[in-house]
Amino acid sequence: MKKSGILMHISSLSSPYGIGTMGKAAYEFVDFLQAGGQTCWQLLPVCPTSYGDSPYQSYSTFAGNPYFIDLDELSESGLLDKEDYDTIDWESEPDAVNYGAMYRKRYPVLRKAAEKFLTAPPDDFATFCEENKGWLPDFALFMALKDLHDGAPWSEWKAPLRNREEQALKEVVKSQEENINFWKAVQYLFFKQWEKLKAYANEKGILLIGDLPIYVSLDSVDVWAHSDLFQLDEKKQPKEVAGCPPDGFSADGQLWGNPLFDWDYMEKNDFAWWVERIRYQCKIYDMLRIDHFRGFDTYYAIPFGEKTAQNGRWKQGPGMKLFNAVERAVGRQSIIAEDLGYLTDSVRKLLKDSGFPGMKVLEFAFDSRDASGSEYLPHNYIPNCVAYAGTHDNDTIMGWFENADPEDTAYAREYLRISEGDEPNWGMMCALWGSVADLTVVQAQDILGLGSEARTNIPSTVGTNWRWRALPGVFTKELAAKLRRKALIYGRLNQNS
Repeated sequence: MKKSGILMHISSLSSPYGIGTMGKAAYEFVDFLQAGGQTCWQLLPVCPTSYGDSPYQSYSTFAGNPYFIDLDELSESGLLDKEDYDTIDWESEPDAVNYGAMYRKRYPVLRKAAEKFLTAPPDDFATFCEENKGWLPDFALFMALKDLHDGAPWSEWKAPLRNREEQALKEVVKSQEENINFWKAVQYLFFKQWEKLKAYANEKGILLIGDLPIYVSLDSVDVWAHSDLFQLDEKKQPKEVAGCPPDGFSADGQLWGNPLFDWDYMEKNDFAWWVERIRYQCKIYDMLRIDHFRGFDTYYAIPFGEKTAQNGRWKQGPGMKLFNAVERAVGRQSIIAEDLGYLTDSVRKLLKDSGFPGMKVLEFAFDSRDASGSEYLPHNYIPNCVAYAGTHDNDTIMGWFENADPEDTAYAREYLRISEGDEPNWGMMCALWGSVADLTVVQAQDILGLGSEARTNIPSTVGTNWRWRALPGVFTKELAAKLRRKALIYGRLNQNS
């Protein structure tokens, strides 16, 4: 049965408190998806954001983002009073997140809730801590240490803490017990709300698609607590960092700066850290998109300290050895491979050997110099793929038609049979829905017909990304009915809707 879904991050939901949360608007969006005949809700990573506000640069690959904890639900459960938060100026427009204000103002509110929570924690709090002992103690300690150091990265801490010397850590655990417990409580509150939301979505026939970045941030508990898994020198600085080489879109390439995995070391331990990472993600989501899949075949390594990605080199990744280890330990999982970018024959072979569906992005299809040849054109799709109009890194459909090369948009209009006066966003989405792709996903901005002002992210830029939010009331019954009709016409109607 073919499926369709919507890409909409939690931060982009409407809310009177500065950012989308797992509260009322999230449940209403699930209802909208069900009414619209959709099957999937795709999210960006739900981990805590750090510098730059990107969900792809986090302090932890396992933790949940405290900003997404719904304050009204905390009030309803007796952990907050309404006046603790409803008079706060979140310094944001209804359609944008102000992350600076969020950082300053959200945590004092959460500390009030956690303080009350910890006076008489429920019985399952100890169970939660035990079930997550593989990551939670290190994460809580790491965040408490960051508080102690005014947010400074762990690489700037004094050597005993930077190097995790046992006595130094024991002293911090004792002196910072209250703050460590705060960070544990916040994670408990996040995942209680998450489990409730996921159960509601699944009950309505909606599957949640998560997103797993291939790399982790240098300033993360993952690197601090497991430095032996990464290519670091004796000072625990990266030898080389991640990125993408120069191409037609960027003369300098992309310098991401993430530390690279020591794949040879990981293989000796049968990729245990990766196994647990994927096991965990597949537990909290119904399906999992793995970002930058080509990096498992060969990955681009840039000398640490370079200002651009021009002087990098390709190195060999783990290939199927990693995914075979995961399948042996966890079993076959519903995984989507983000196989975008320059694809070599070896990458294509890895995708085929894995059996995972790859991605097709329709906005990439209309290079007027390559008429009828692009694998991103719907008539060239195979069933085992996930087809998108654009991802979070691309412009909205309406923005693309406004800003792309005129020859490309003219080609798109001809291919998609979009006449003057037609709605280009619906023309492009209908081409996706009518394809043989087993799953299609479109951005929420595209069903709303929004332009570039609603774009989620422009790669290699900082300051204006990840901020877009939907205005209250935009996901109407009329829009759901239109979506449902399209799902029915193109054989993608969720039978549970």
